Amino acid sequence: MDSSSGNQEFDYLFKLLMIGDSGVGKSSLLLRFTSDDFEDLSPTIGVDFKVKYVSMEGKKLKLAIWDTAGQERFRTLTSSYYRGAQGIIMVYDVTRRETFTDLSEVWAKEIELYSTNQDCMRMLVGNKVDKEEDRVVTKKEGINFAREYGCLFIECSAKTRVNVQQCFEELVLKILDTPSLLAEGSKGVKKNIFKDNLPKSDASTSGCC
Repeated sequence: MDSSSGNQEFDYLFKLLMIGDSGVGKSSLLLRFTSDDFEDLSPTIGVDFKVKYVSMEGKKLKLAIWDTAGQERFRTLTSSYYRGAQGIIMVYDVTRRETFTDLSEVWAKEIELYSTNQDCMRMLVGNKVDKEEDRVVTKKEGINFAREYGCLFIECSAKTRVNVQQCFEELVLKILDTPSLLAEGSKGVKKNIFKDNLPKSDASTSGCC
């Protein structure tokens, strides 16, 4: 079902973007989701990018997941990160209060400024729940933030695997349920799959199977 093969066929292409302060575990979450592996990774410089193929609701999906640097000095192409994203994953660390407050102070404002689709789905993720004894942000605070900003919400741990799969899957299911985002994902597919492979006369009649 899941493969890193660049030639694999798919019905929809979705761009997902991971944002949040440095050190909250964005790269670790992505590594756990794409490779089922865990490492304490050094901070991302600029942007990292991974592809994951999944099948959901009878559709083959190609997920292009962008992992952005949390440190401001590495974030040079901010607006281009957001362009065309159907899903945004906002990550904070439940053991570091400032990573939670920065969501409204910094990251929500960036989404407002740069997101190109008003229907873009957002998922709020409280990471590092394996450190329950060090928790300073309650689950209720996360739920309240998600309500205020119209996000989905989940708590997870990249280290122990808890809810990592669900975090990405719930977001993708919401995208699949949103016609405008589905249409965008479908355009991405046509551009990628059909552009170079078909005679011009057939290109306009090709649909997703």
